[in-house]
Amino acid sequence: MDKPAKHKWIFPARFRAGGYSWKASKLACQRLREAVSEIKKVAKKDPILGAEGAVRLMEKIWPALEHVDSSSGALGSAVNKSLDALVPIVVNAPADEELRKRWLDRLWRAMEEDGVEYLGPVGDRWGELCGSADLAGKWADDLVSTLRFCWTDPNPGNYFGGTTACLSCLLAAGRYEELLELLELCRFPMWHYRRYGVEALLAQGKKSEAIRYAEASRGLNQPDSVIDQVCEEVLISSGMYEEAYQRYGLSSALGNSYLARFRSVSKRYPMKDKPEILADLVASTPGQEGKWFAAAKDIKQYELALELANKSPCEPKTLTRAAKDYLDTETEFALGCAMAALRWLCEGWGYEVTNLDVMDAYDRAMEAAARLENLDEVAGRISQHLRSTDSPAIIFVRQSLARRLDIGGN
Repeated sequence: MDKPAKHKWIFPARFRAGGYSWKASKLACQRLREAVSEIKKVAKKDPILGAEGAVRLMEKIWPALEHVDSSSGALGSAVNKSLDALVPIVVNAPADEELRKRWLDRLWRAMEEDGVEYLGPVGDRWGELCGSADLAGKWADDLVSTLRFCWTDPNPGNYFGGTTACLSCLLAAGRYEELLELLELCRFPMWHYRRYGVEALLAQGKKSEAIRYAEASRGLNQPDSVIDQVCEEVLISSGMYEEAYQRYGLSSALGNSYLARFRSVSKRYPMKDKPEILADLVASTPGQEGKWFAAAKDIKQYELALELANKSPCEPKTLTRAAKDYLDTETEFALGCAMAALRWLCEGWGYEVTNLDVMDAYDRAMEAAARLENLDEVAGRISQHLRSTDSPAIIFVRQSLARRLDIGGN
């Protein structure tokens, strides 16, 4: 039987029960990152020892963080990110069945004591953590009767913390029909559960049925974008790129910004022209054309970028930064960006705008105009626009530029 080697871990002393106070969220997040880094470093040399460290840290998460304020969501995100790194270490460890049983028993006790389900992602992958279909089947036998009782009890309101662990074990054990039949008992179908049904159908090679099953999972409070991503992946795996793009390509775009979403779609569909992808994305968000300015700029569609920037509000700081970056290489584009920035500033758009932002946009416009030898024309256009109305935003821009233009502060 494999036994973890003895090792002096650093992180346990930092994860004592009740070790973090109410306002220690930032410190707790930092300690989690450090602990995961330590465990990953050890796992590279000794996978068994690394997995032992991962299990030990997961046991300590709730006792250590019990009193920390997690209302901002930062701590929960840090825990989820840590578990994303820790669970594969345990899954991939070359441990024998006896050692893996002990790990599972420890983790199950930790999940039962977890007051806010920090370890929910561990249960989601319980079948993988079992390491074999036989062990997953044994866990499924222990859990399935409780889950079936909860889902068939005529009195609603029962909750079983091992729901996803049971479903995951049935999937890992290859008991696909039993899994699908069990899912039909759930009164309120949830994607968080039904995704195991999709995996079961895919494991049987039933891709069309898997897509239909996923589509039937839509409903109130269900993650449509995640469902789109799963369906898209199924079609792409079948070589049906065009259908995947038309049905799910745009709605499943990933990224924290519009530029990231564009790059995500372009990466998944390299056979399609980027301008075509951008045009489809722009059309999918009517009234938000300006949000795609950076994407158009990224593929050097400068005329289109300016058209989008002037069609709907665009962040003035983004436009000013583009004017500065392209002053030497695309001077006309730089001028257009600076003028668009001034326009949206005059209309009251922008996040935490200061007078420095206004002056920066004006300076970029005048610098580009000087290089294009139309300084007087650009200055006149700006001056005329600033005299057009007396809105609060324009008064603010006037005051910011009072020393640069002879128009007075009001």
